[in-house]
Amino acid sequence: MTSPASGRPLRADALRNRAKVLAAAEEVFAVQGTSASTEEVARKAGVGIGTVFRHFPTKESLLEAVLVALLERLAAEARDLRSADDPGAAFFGFFTRVVSQAAAKQAVTEALAEAGVDARQATGRAGPDLKSALGVLLGRAQEAGVVRADVGPGEVMALLAGMSYAAGRAGAREDVLRIAFDGLRPRERPAAEPG
Repeated sequence: MTSPASGRPLRADALRNRAKVLAAAEEVFAVQGTSASTEEVARKAGVGIGTVFRHFPTKESLLEAVLVALLERLAAEARDLRSADDPGAAFFGFFTRVVSQAAAKQAVTEALAEAGVDARQATGRAGPDLKSALGVLLGRAQEAGVVRADVGPGEVMALLAGMSYAAGRAGAREDVLRIAFDGLRPRERPAAEPG
């Protein structure tokens, strides 16, 4: 990680401050939206406002960094699950966690839109890593026979986005997840009719 101003690598304390600012910003923007001030983010992070602006020259750059960090965290979590003993539990558990965290992500995405930042720019950098890691989880669950073979990573990403949006907006959770999971599971073959 390099400094936006100098292009030099960040010192360890600067990296810690950057991480504190990102964590605080995610929390503050999730609760307050774009109406939250960068001063509030600095206060929550326990740093001065100058520290915030050294790392993120604009509020929009801070919002974008929050979304990128969130997507990178999800991709890392998916990668960590790729060797889980139970591929079905890993896949469906990851899906459930993403949807359950949707309220915060939805607030950040909406805050980006309100601030005039194109969220596709942020997801364009971190989205492929998430899709790839999710593809591995999906493939393992399909090999285990717990997810339909005709479902691809693109469809799963679309389902995740839709379910996350619904959870963030309408509070749809367990019942809706159960219905979606039923659609992802292989169909049972009808019993052969007696001849």
